[in-house]
Amino acid sequence: MAATTFHAGVRDKGQLTLPAGVREALGVSPGDELEFAINDDGVVEVHGLRKIRTDQAWFWTERWQAGERQASEDIAVGRTTRHEDVDEMFAHLAEEN
Repeated sequence: MAATTFHAGVRDKGQLTLPAGVREALGVSPGDELEFAINDDGVVEVHGLRKIRTDQAWFWTERWQAGERQASEDIAVGRTTRHEDVDEMFAHLAEEN
C-alpha cells in the first residue's frame, strides 16, 4: 500500500499548519492536541489527542462501552463461564454463534 505524502513548512517559532488530509487522518480539529513519540530508530509517531489518544478511540465508542457495561453486569451477577483452556473457550464461543 502506497503512503500518501503531505508537506508543511515550519515557521518562526516552530509552528506549522497541518494539511487537511493529516488532520483528518489524526482525527483532530482546532483545540485538540498532538502527542509525538520519537522511537530509538528515529521514527516519529504522531497521535491526535482529544481526551484520549485517537488510536485508542475505538474503546470509547458507544457500541464498545455498551458491551463493557453488559460484561460488567454479567460478571456482577455471576453470568460467567469458566473454561479449562483457550481451545475450550473458543469451542464454546463457536457454539454460541
